[in-house]
Amino acid sequence: MTTDDVTPNIPNKRGSSALHMGPRKRASTSDPLVSHGRHFGRTVFALCNYPSLLTNGILRLEQMEDTPLEDFSSEERREHRVFEQLLDSYPGLLERLKNGSEEDILHVGELIGKGASGARGDDTKTLKSAVLDWISPKGEAIQPPLHRNSKIDRGFNHELTGSLLCPAGLDWNDLQTKENLRSGEMLVCGDQWPIFVYASQTYDPDDPWCGLLRSRLLAYKHVFTSPSSVEKEPKATRSGNARLHGMSSVTIASIAYIATQVRFALSSSSVFSRTDTATDSETFYHSVLDLLEDPDESREVDELLMWWNRQVFPSSAAAKRPITANSALSKIRQKRLALKQISNPNVVSS
Repeated sequence: MTTDDVTPNIPNKRGSSALHMGPRKRASTSDPLVSHGRHFGRTVFALCNYPSLLTNGILRLEQMEDTPLEDFSSEERREHRVFEQLLDSYPGLLERLKNGSEEDILHVGELIGKGASGARGDDTKTLKSAVLDWISPKGEAIQPPLHRNSKIDRGFNHELTGSLLCPAGLDWNDLQTKENLRSGEMLVCGDQWPIFVYASQTYDPDDPWCGLLRSRLLAYKHVFTSPSSVEKEPKATRSGNARLHGMSSVTIASIAYIATQVRFALSSSSVFSRTDTATDSETFYHSVLDLLEDPDESREVDELLMWWNRQVFPSSAAAKRPITANSALSKIRQKRLALKQISNPNVVSS
């Protein structure tokens, strides 16, 4: 993916949101921040204007001496959470920003942004070809053929990719619907999620959470462990991205990132750009993230994260199943808790 980006100026008041793809300026020096940006973009926030994120964040820290965060807009609060996650994930970064000049802050943002956009571009390049292997009928070739190096025949132009990109709730087999999607008469917004994000491409309008973001096409392992581990155990001799960065559990943003990448790979668009209203990838990414970050959806999101951790990091603590009800182990734990509560009434169950 590429972005059409320009380096922002330091804002002298609350600036525009940094949580949109911003300008990219080629950073010329090698720095650990570039590597950190690759992982941060994939796992915390992908489509971000990092120089603006840093400059807005530093300015907001000063404003928060007099104004509580709750008084800022919801967009600013969200942006500040991403800013704080970036500070927490890179020791010494806050001091570096506070002690640096305005030019230094911009340069740090450019380095992080270089890493994030570089990783996004690398993933786009590999997924462009790999996705064809995943959607091919077992033991058969895609008909008519789809080219690995060109996307012009993908999207709604092809029966197979069109059926996968068709918005959930619409019937791709309906000839009028298919024609309207192909002609562009029916515009698909980013918040109209394609059927492929559902397990087995099955959408239940009465239970829209059922199977959501559990599709086998969301090949998380391709990016985070190794391309060879998508269907089986990894063969790669080099450590995957997850291991390189000490990642042991799936993040909400990484699920949204993979879904966005696969959706783009199936589309006919050749360049990822915020001005590409046909693909509308930025809206799609934000809409998935909005749902997964909604506190009202926490139970379903926790179940989704547990499911993904079992697929990708089965040995991690995050993937551990809860103790089976009425098992011997659960009875032992219940008895031990009861004894503790007798001796200490303040003990509560976890």
